[in-house]
Amino acid sequence: MNGTAVLIVSVLILVTLALTFYAARRNKSADDHYVAGGRVSGWQNGLALAGDQLSAASFLGITGAVALTGFSGFYLAVGVPAAYLLMLLVIAEPLRNLGRYTLADAVAARFEGRGLRTAMAVAGLVISIIYMVIQFVGAGLLAQLLLGVGFPTAVIVIGVLMTVYTILGGMVGTTYIQIFKAVLLIVTALTLLVLVTAETGGNPIGSMQDAAARFGDGVIAPHHGDTLKSVDTVSLTLGMVLGMMGLPHIMVRFLTVRDGRAARDSAQVAMWIFAAFFAALPIFGYAALNEVGRADIVADNKAGNLAAPRLAEAVGGNLLFSITAAVVMVTILAVLAGLAIATSGAIAHDLYTTVLKRGEVSPRRQLVVGRLAGVAVSVVAILLALWAKTLNIAFLGNVAFAVAASTTMPVLVLTIYWRGLNRIGAVAGLVGGLVASVGLVLAGPDVMGDSHLFPLSIPALVSVPFGFLCAWGASLATRGNADAAGSPYDELARRAFPVRGRRAVRPVPETSA
Repeated sequence: MNGTAVLIVSVLILVTLALTFYAARRNKSADDHYVAGGRVSGWQNGLALAGDQLSAASFLGITGAVALTGFSGFYLAVGVPAAYLLMLLVIAEPLRNLGRYTLADAVAARFEGRGLRTAMAVAGLVISIIYMVIQFVGAGLLAQLLLGVGFPTAVIVIGVLMTVYTILGGMVGTTYIQIFKAVLLIVTALTLLVLVTAETGGNPIGSMQDAAARFGDGVIAPHHGDTLKSVDTVSLTLGMVLGMMGLPHIMVRFLTVRDGRAARDSAQVAMWIFAAFFAALPIFGYAALNEVGRADIVADNKAGNLAAPRLAEAVGGNLLFSITAAVVMVTILAVLAGLAIATSGAIAHDLYTTVLKRGEVSPRRQLVVGRLAGVAVSVVAILLALWAKTLNIAFLGNVAFAVAASTTMPVLVLTIYWRGLNRIGAVAGLVGGLVASVGLVLAGPDVMGDSHLFPLSIPALVSVPFGFLCAWGASLATRGNADAAGSPYDELARRAFPVRGRRAVRPVPETSA
């Protein structure tokens, strides 16, 4: 047991619990619980978005992937800044103007119907649960390393803390925690970057040059010899860039801001933070390869998920190791809280209130159901995390991106921008994209090994066009179906893109959820 690490982890958790109890005074309604009452400013939401995305999958997984696989691990990092540029240009403002609590609300602004909302909610749940598994695995591995407790015990304790954050603080408390831990992680990464650069005489890319000198130029060069690997890399990057626009816990953050302008501002703030942070991750990966060594990285965890904390120990001693690991722990807890809010919203607001009860639920009842749903989903995610302990969490993250890029993203984009989409087409896009993305992952080499039926690890190159094709084909085939048409497109366009200079008005809360 590392006493310094235990102390720092305890202090940071106490701070986050204090923020949660402080936020509980403002978490009085469903509007507060799911979207922080729409009172978050643009720069605050940008930091919170950074807090959501700078997670275990990015910091731990990508650093480890670069350390173990060389340049190919770099592709895991390049998509995030590009994804937020697309968010800024394509979806941030219209989503804010159309949505209320969930992504399904934005689609329902054009298409009513319980079938579509059910499909949207189920797709969001699948994505969110995969992402929750990532965070639980990362947290469990770190807690096991730091505290000397068993992996199952660590995961359960983390699940309890996440539940406390969610039930008491809601989105208000989650926003506070995400801003707090984003600042901590940025400062920690800057400190680590300074120390790593100092090890190479002040040369920012010195760790890459040292790795090339010790292990050959192959570790810093793209691998073009294998066509299949190149195609898999393209598919992976496509899934990350497009999938970000479909991740429920990320996109719901745009519903917490005051207006469309604040939504654009928050995407811009987050984009610049990501551009700087993800540019440093390959440097950390190569530095870990040099300072820690491949054998020791694999000895800690064969997927390389602990390379970043071990690098901090190598260049900054036990204190920096403890700080880095503690900050990553808080990072994971904050992301889990955001995921729990997104999943509970899909279950309580979409499935229970709108689909099952047809809107005949009081706001108080919806809030209670949402909190219970968050607990239930966390139990499922914990059980899955126990099975997924040995998988690389960056890979799991890219599976979530691929599923989101194939399901919720096409439907959101087509709802906002294509006049010809109808309700049946939207359902077909969701179902088709979900079946294709999940099915191809299960049939791929990372699940089936050498007996795989599909050659790509990340199927976005196939499943994303398939999702769009299903929506397009079903809409054309049922064009004459008046019941599937939805509200007039021009009406939605006026809400999504109000006249410049006018503030979009948040939907008025209903008297019965």
